[in-house]
Amino acid sequence: MFDYFVPSVNFFGKDSVKVVGERCQLLGGKKALIVTDNFLSKLPNGPVDQVINYLKEAGLNTAIYDGVEPNPKDTNVADGLKIYKDENCDIIVTVGGGSPHDCGKGIGIAATHEGDLYDYAGIEKLVNPLPPIVAVNTTAGTASEVTRHAVITNTKTKVKYVIVSWRNTPLVSINDPMLMLGKPPALTAATGMDALTHAVEAYITLGANPVTDAAAIQAIKLISNNLRQAVAYGQNIEARENMAHASLLAGMAFNNAGLGYVHAMAHQLGGLYDMPHGVANAILLPHVARYNLISNPQKYADMAGFLGENIEGLSVLEAADKAIDALVRLSKDVGIPSGLAELGVKEEDFEYMAEMAMKDGNAGCNPITGTEKDIIDIFKAAM
Repeated sequence: MFDYFVPSVNFFGKDSVKVVGERCQLLGGKKALIVTDNFLSKLPNGPVDQVINYLKEAGLNTAIYDGVEPNPKDTNVADGLKIYKDENCDIIVTVGGGSPHDCGKGIGIAATHEGDLYDYAGIEKLVNPLPPIVAVNTTAGTASEVTRHAVITNTKTKVKYVIVSWRNTPLVSINDPMLMLGKPPALTAATGMDALTHAVEAYITLGANPVTDAAAIQAIKLISNNLRQAVAYGQNIEARENMAHASLLAGMAFNNAGLGYVHAMAHQLGGLYDMPHGVANAILLPHVARYNLISNPQKYADMAGFLGENIEGLSVLEAADKAIDALVRLSKDVGIPSGLAELGVKEEDFEYMAEMAMKDGNAGCNPITGTEKDIIDIFKAAM
């Protein structure tokens, strides 16, 4: 038996952002807290301006919290919660990528649960309904708009922690590729590799099943065929739309199958070094894939085909190796740094990061149960 979590309603395609007002109205919203970052909030006629206009047209008042940082922090949640309460908001609209979505979920949790946010880290520890959350997505990567995960950084310990609950899942997700046009190449590359990591980990994780495999496989194919083009020319609407499809599918896959050591380790790099999540994932992915290969060589061999490799006449293990080669090449082609050393990571932090990675909620889904030494060795290989 397995369950399958997904938002109640998902809107997809050109100009789908136009439904945000009517959907918030249907959910009974009177005043929406818009959770976003400073860049998007200042963009003339950008996603935030458009959302505000559609909300006003539907008769909703708005307040805005635009202090979300990359790798959203507990302090961001606290600042947003104050505005939510002071402005008497009753619905949350997140606008952006994974950081605003995760922060918005954190605000919803803090608004309805007493005590520290950290008390709710783990799986299904939330006991109260959250305010309605409507997620308007602007990047093709994290898929937080369709998942039950909220990832927040503890500013005291510099550790990312994950609150996983069906109550976190936004009631409405909106993926409008027109909001994704023109994103910088580096951001496109990082978010795209994040989506690929979601798909790959979901495909080989312990929780994989035929339904999640279907989503993960299609996501891998779409990313292999479109990420390079989206990075090369940000106005390529076909590549953007296909990457948005891929991100959504990868999110549906990992939201139900789980992830693994790539994310458990990447969370430590994000918490300790504030490293962009997609970049951390991209650097770690081939090394964790190599470590996990013996758990299911046939799936890796099949993955090589999904990534466009010619595997005719190869043995299963030879084809599986091709999958890892393809991951390395794609990462290089879109400009991801080749190793952690380039980003200032220090070996002296490996022991602590390995300890925290093994405690991360994603570690338990990895198809091989390793040790802290194994994690340290993977960090070393990724330098």
